Amino acid sequence: MSLPSASAALSESPSALPESIPLEVVSLVKRFGQLTALDAVSLELRAGECLGLLGPNGAGKSTLIRSIVGRVILDAGRVAVFGAPAGSPQAHAALGWVPQELALYPRLTCRENLAAFGHYHGLSGSKLKESVAWCLDWAALADRPGELARNLSGGMKRRLNMAAGIIHRPRVVLMDEPTVGVDPQSRNRIFEMIEVLRREGAAIIYTTHYMEEAERLCDRIAIIDHGRIIAQGAHEELVRSVFASRSQVLARLTGPPAELDAWVSRHAGRLVDGLAEFTIEHPTLIAGLLEDAARSGLELIDITLRRPNLESVFLHLTGRELRD
Repeated sequence: MSLPSASAALSESPSALPESIPLEVVSLVKRFGQLTALDAVSLELRAGECLGLLGPNGAGKSTLIRSIVGRVILDAGRVAVFGAPAGSPQAHAALGWVPQELALYPRLTCRENLAAFGHYHGLSGSKLKESVAWCLDWAALADRPGELARNLSGGMKRRLNMAAGIIHRPRVVLMDEPTVGVDPQSRNRIFEMIEVLRREGAAIIYTTHYMEEAERLCDRIAIIDHGRIIAQGAHEELVRSVFASRSQVLARLTGPPAELDAWVSRHAGRLVDGLAEFTIEHPTLIAGLLEDAARSGLELIDITLRRPNLESVFLHLTGRELRD
């Protein structure tokens, strides 16, 4: 399976050549009344790269995705897809969007669904037939072309939804939580589908509420919170930038709340859902923490020492779990 070169529509414009950057987002600002949904957001996406977009609910992810698609009127900034402005015919031809909500016609077959979305993107004749066949194979639905969409399993519907989003074989793909509600087997199949796109040079933005997916699939991570990109980089780079060589200590204790708060503050930690979190240079420092806790009348229930990971970075920077 292989993706074609960038759309012919792109080659018509010198500013939209395939050699240009697949996606540029520059200083986006979007306000809804008093709420600033996007606050000077900038990022770039390179060919063959999967960029994980992580953020708590309400952080600005959906507004950013809709801005890239061209469905949001921005207050400031610009979006360029291979040099073409968001919402333009050139950008539309080069961009694929897989929404979180299933966007399928339940009374049409798999083949008919893909053909309908192909027509929407201007495909016809042999090109449409070829693309439908490719997408059915890519989504592991080649043996079910005549199955009604409403009769498919949850995982099959997700894969068909993904195929509908890339029926025109775009070079930039936005995937909004494509594994929501699927079983582990279907999730692994979706991972394989994404790897095919990456090998063929597609640039992907991937939003998810599953941290392990971001760690497995994404070359770089962008963390967005309160409408701002607060960190960008590869997984290990983010961990090093936030924690350096320090380790994390997670301790659960019982005792007088005032004493617990004072103990956590004294050791430059913080309480998250009743769990005390600290970072230390060396594991031997745990003994001092526990001795001071005992002097403060606190009783240890359990304690964990671990190397910080992407989830640690996210919680440290946002103060919230990814699924909050």
